[in-house]
Amino acid sequence: MAKSTGTKITEKVIKECKEKLMKTKMDLLNRVKEAREKLDLGEKGGDEADQTMRLLAEQEMLNLNDRLRSQLEIESALGRIESGAFGYCEETDEPIEIERLRAIPWTRLSIEGAELRESVNRRYARSF
Repeated sequence: MAKSTGTKITEKVIKECKEKLMKTKMDLLNRVKEAREKLDLGEKGGDEADQTMRLLAEQEMLNLNDRLRSQLEIESALGRIESGAFGYCEETDEPIEIERLRAIPWTRLSIEGAELRESVNRRYARSF
């Protein structure tokens, strides 16, 4: 397992991550809004094409669950920035790798922490 370097997360990295989180949040909210509008435009009944469009819009609404879950992760990361806990692994309490934060700013785990959690999850999965 890779050991964390203990590198302190700089204000510059935190600012970069916050900007990326805010942009991603706005993108998600816009997509949710567009999907809701599409669903509202569809009417019950109609010909086969209308019904197909309604089904596609309903499927898009179901996909919103994943987007909303992502939004919760983003909100959580923004909260960690405000509280000063951003960039630290929930599993190891060590700083998360800078490259990992830049790629996935809502992550709560370092690579080592993710490996530990996965190992525990596999162990528990086998015991059932």
